[in-house]
Amino acid sequence: MNASATLRSVIGLDGTLPRLGDTTLIMIDFQNTYRTGVMALEGAEPALAAGARLLAAARAAGAPVVHVVNDGGEGTPYDIRAEIGSISPEVAPVEGEPVVVKQVPNAFHSTELEKTLRDLGAGPDLVLAGFMTHMCVTFTAQGAFNLGYRPTVVAEATATRALPAPDGGTVSADALLTASLTTIGDLFGLVAPTVEHLTGGV
Repeated sequence: MNASATLRSVIGLDGTLPRLGDTTLIMIDFQNTYRTGVMALEGAEPALAAGARLLAAARAAGAPVVHVVNDGGEGTPYDIRAEIGSISPEVAPVEGEPVVVKQVPNAFHSTELEKTLRDLGAGPDLVLAGFMTHMCVTFTAQGAFNLGYRPTVVAEATATRALPAPDGGTVSADALLTASLTTIGDLFGLVAPTVEHLTGGV
């Protein structure tokens, strides 16, 4: 079976990955939520390690960084007032890095994210990483695309979980991750397999 052309190629969108230093990094929901308990993700720890490398590289390159957290309210796995909902220490913000709070998968919806990017003087190129691939990463990429940004998702710095399939079976985490990244790459943005693809290390 031959793969179809992507929508991006059909309508002539650029397929060149940006340089990390020319982008703004958005770290999405790197919360303890996804490391333990009911929302624990397959591959969360390797993705978090990749996110830490990406964050360090962005800081070294002088790229602005924005952190996003999902607030589900007190007593939920997304309680940002509790340890479970806090940003993991490996990728915690440093002074001067804004944190945007959201309550739906698209981090641009009813939040300060777009204003924050304007205030930072962000250009069109955004780099996205975080949790979960099929949910907040995908829909934030779509939201960015709809607003005229050029998002790039770093594949190794995302993770998701197995879910029930419509036919009663199970969609594995790997299959869902691949499908999500494929959806993004079809139209909404570019997919960089690794951090090194944005830093010139490959």
